[in-house]
Amino acid sequence: MIDKLRCAEARFTEIESALSAPDAYSDMESYRRLSKERKLLAPVIGKYREYQACADAIASSEALADCGDPEIEALAQDDIRAGRERLERLTEELTVLLLPRDENDDKNVMIEIRAGAGGDEAALFASVLSRMYTMYAESKRFGVEIANANETGLGGYREVTLMISGEGAYSRFKFESGVHRVQRVPETESQGRIHTSTATVAVLPEAEEVEVEIDPNDLQIDTIKSSGAGGQHINKTESAVRLIHKPTGIVIECQDERSQYKNRDRAMKLLRAKLYDMKRTEQQSKIAADRRSQVGTGDRSERIRTYNYPQGRVTDHRIGLTLYSLESFLNGQLDEMIDALITADTAEKLKNGDFLK
Repeated sequence: MIDKLRCAEARFTEIESALSAPDAYSDMESYRRLSKERKLLAPVIGKYREYQACADAIASSEALADCGDPEIEALAQDDIRAGRERLERLTEELTVLLLPRDENDDKNVMIEIRAGAGGDEAALFASVLSRMYTMYAESKRFGVEIANANETGLGGYREVTLMISGEGAYSRFKFESGVHRVQRVPETESQGRIHTSTATVAVLPEAEEVEVEIDPNDLQIDTIKSSGAGGQHINKTESAVRLIHKPTGIVIECQDERSQYKNRDRAMKLLRAKLYDMKRTEQQSKIAADRRSQVGTGDRSERIRTYNYPQGRVTDHRIGLTLYSLESFLNGQLDEMIDALITADTAEKLKNGDFLK
């Protein structure tokens, strides 16, 4: 570990020299890349320097432990004990900091929610999830916009896409991908029977243009009239945009904005995110199954969570955590669950020995 930290410190010093050079701004792409690398290394190097200072203090105390003065020796032994306890804590913290960090953690995120099994009840549940994620994002001071929505007459969503912006957005939402199941008595159920419905969630980090190149010749762009429930401009102007990526068959529709330009811009962002996600999925599939995190970022066909209304509980099946606070959870208080998922993911990486190369 110490060898890796020394190499990281040497790289950190090299980056700082490059960023402070007179011609640092001459290549803005290089400057951006180096600044990003420096930001990732800074917490590790800061903690390593604390570790070095603590180790030096212990060495100084050890030199005084045999000085021949009983009082000084006793104080030195106290300092040594305290120093070694602190050094142990710093070692644990450095071990966690050395775990490979997801390069997408700081990115904006797009969340696609689709109604699954359960008809109108599934669409209503998709609306509940959309509200839950919106309230959580707002509590974190992230920006939230609806990129596209296909509403039902009862106020549910057949599908809805949220665009959530803010530093660290992906890191807080990345474990939400998968099948979410709800057990409750639908409003339309006259006999009070509990129904089970599902909705699928896909979480995509926003991709920059430099990360995904899209050939304009691969695109079919159609302008269409907006459709759905409500809105004075619905079905009157061709402001909605449908993008078809011919090589993959991906279809994106955006109609939430009145401006055709804004809808087209959002559709392109969604397309880049989907293509980037496809590339990441291909890369991850090459990793041996026994080296994958048990939490991961979620297979979309995997049932990850159950929301049980009669018992007021929410259960995450990946880590076996049940919270008896369904109402507050659905009102956006997700931190306890998300923090537990991050902790489980960190523990799995430590178990696998996936340290910074």
